[in-house]
Amino acid sequence: MKKTRRQQDTKVSSNTEDCCALCRFSDDDPAMYGEKVTLKEHKLSVHYFCLLTSCGVYQRGEEEEGIFGFLVDDIKQEIRRSARLKCHGCKRKGACVGCNVRSCRKKVHFPCGRKQMFISQFTGLFPSYCRDHGPSQSLCVASDISLPQSCSICLDSIDPILSYSVLKCPSCHTSWFHRDCVQRQAHSAGLFFFRCTLCNNKEDFQEEMVRMGIYIPERDASWELEANAYSELLEVYTRCDSLTCLCDDGRTHSTKSGWFEVIRCQLCGSKGTHRKCSGLKFNTRDWTCSDCTKATDGKASLVTSPQVVQKRSLFSKRHLSPIHSSISCKRPSLPVRSGSPEEFLQSLVPELHPVSIQVEVDGDQVLSAGLKLVRRADFDPTHTLSVRFKDEKKTAFPGNLQDPNTARQYFLKLLMQQIQDSVVFEGPYGSKNLALDYRALREDLYFDIGCLLAICLVHGGTPVCFFSHGLYQCLFNHPANRPLTVEDMTPETHFTHQLTQIAKAESLDDLRKVMLESWEYLELAGCNRPISSLEERAALVDDLVNFTMITRMQHPLQRFQQGLQTLGVFEQVQLFPSVFCRVFCEAADHLTAQMLSQLFTVNFSEQEEKVSRETAIISFWRHFLLECEVGRSSVSLQDILLFTTSAEELPAADLLPPPSISFLHHPTSSQPREEERGVEWDEGLFPQIKPETRVVLLPVTSSYQAFKSSMEQAISHHVHRFPSDG
Repeated sequence: MKKTRRQQDTKVSSNTEDCCALCRFSDDDPAMYGEKVTLKEHKLSVHYFCLLTSCGVYQRGEEEEGIFGFLVDDIKQEIRRSARLKCHGCKRKGACVGCNVRSCRKKVHFPCGRKQMFISQFTGLFPSYCRDHGPSQSLCVASDISLPQSCSICLDSIDPILSYSVLKCPSCHTSWFHRDCVQRQAHSAGLFFFRCTLCNNKEDFQEEMVRMGIYIPERDASWELEANAYSELLEVYTRCDSLTCLCDDGRTHSTKSGWFEVIRCQLCGSKGTHRKCSGLKFNTRDWTCSDCTKATDGKASLVTSPQVVQKRSLFSKRHLSPIHSSISCKRPSLPVRSGSPEEFLQSLVPELHPVSIQVEVDGDQVLSAGLKLVRRADFDPTHTLSVRFKDEKKTAFPGNLQDPNTARQYFLKLLMQQIQDSVVFEGPYGSKNLALDYRALREDLYFDIGCLLAICLVHGGTPVCFFSHGLYQCLFNHPANRPLTVEDMTPETHFTHQLTQIAKAESLDDLRKVMLESWEYLELAGCNRPISSLEERAALVDDLVNFTMITRMQHPLQRFQQGLQTLGVFEQVQLFPSVFCRVFCEAADHLTAQMLSQLFTVNFSEQEEKVSRETAIISFWRHFLLECEVGRSSVSLQDILLFTTSAEELPAADLLPPPSISFLHHPTSSQPREEERGVEWDEGLFPQIKPETRVVLLPVTSSYQAFKSSMEQAISHHVHRFPSDG
């Protein structure tokens, strides 16, 4: 009995020594965890990556001391320090890797960190970041490049959504790969051979991969380190290829020197000759075969030897002394640029062409007219829209829709509303997800709707404001590294109901019962697997959410993204996803007097005697806006916006042409300004508008009450003529 216990104790001790002293995992995968080094005299085993990423241990020795410069006493002290810290992933003690953001308290074992989407940068002081604070990649692709369908390393299928487990090349943007695949490639290729598999870029690719937590060992490729891997290259060509060989011992005979030493071609090295067989001199060393002579036009010369590649300094981790590695990770995850979505969209407006394209709308069938437009063979999204509503007698549309700006703004407004209600979207009003519709797939409606949304945004339409945050994340990877949850799914659907029941199961028996009832859904998602513990529920829910929102929606998402690439909208949003989130997902800002005032530029007269009166009118104008905002006027700010710009809401991009303010003086005061000539004004000093140029002429009055009265009368009369939603 005692002997058996001794054998069991010996076995447990052996297993303990085999585990890493820092993470307590026995896995031995050099590509994922680094080399596992064992010091038998100290009964100590550690993973190299656990040493590099641990927060409290540094290299204080030389490379040959301890374990790669980490002293044994320092390692044991780190083991004691981390023994009190609980892992955020497995909830066990011994977490030695912490998030580098001081306010974040998350700590993990290094293997658990990979499961919790921690990113460790193997450079400088080797910081680690949790999934909430880690760096992310942004998508920036040209309009003629489609998203990949497979990993460029393993060639397995891949979801074209940037995430922790899916990375891309920063140079060509077409090489996408799994994180584990690129880590294993880096481990195999080493620093001097690790590069993009498609574009062959090395410098930018390595810099980006180090930033995203890929460890690149500084050594030659693994195939270079194999013993006698290239022994066949040491064999030289020893055959005479002359037309007539004079050697009695045959063509393959070669002496060390003399007439019958085989001389190889100095360029290709794949042909040879005895000196005597080609009539060469006794000490001739340089000879060129006939093929190389023809290829070089008889000017054969020795090829210059390649320059020796200078090796880079080793990665190092020293106490409070960061090493400046040639692979830098100190750059932001997105281009540093400030601005509003209006400014970014306005940068796309110069792409518009002054040539107009006719859009005819039959009644209120705006979406049908838009689809016919983008499906026309001569469609060009840069052409200005010229909208004409037909059958006005059969509709509630009044005659002022004959004005080009008014008709276009009303068309874009109705188009955005009808897009939201189309079959490609589902979910509550104002928080829509993409819906999977077979007819929409067959007619490629996802691409067309994406194209129409892009046109609305650039041509002066209202903000989208009806995307759910889950849909925005699927399209633009914002916020980065945040896994989708059940709350992101469309409520009150069959899939959401089944998944909610799975997520709320309180016991293993309840979970198995719900899974049995939902076996068709699980089978469709490829998740119909046996469950042995309730802890596996979270991973099952994550897989089902990803299947429902990404995997089964992969083609609609891809076609919708390609439609949004119209006029460069998708690329602009992908570069600045946090800025554009309020355009797609949040309700439009409430219109204020300040916002409306900033919308206009003021054009004062050149005559000095007029400027003083016009300055007073601008004060009247701003005071009038403030009174409208607080309800002290018979008109609202929305009425003023409609009167001055023909738009009921502020557009996503700035108005084109930009609105401006000029002044309407009494005709007897002086000669009219150039923009006033040729215009037949109504009698009386009332505000006037020139819709084609969006110039507003404010009346120059002697008092604020006269100004307010004229403004209210003109705006009220105009608003009653504009089409209503009813």
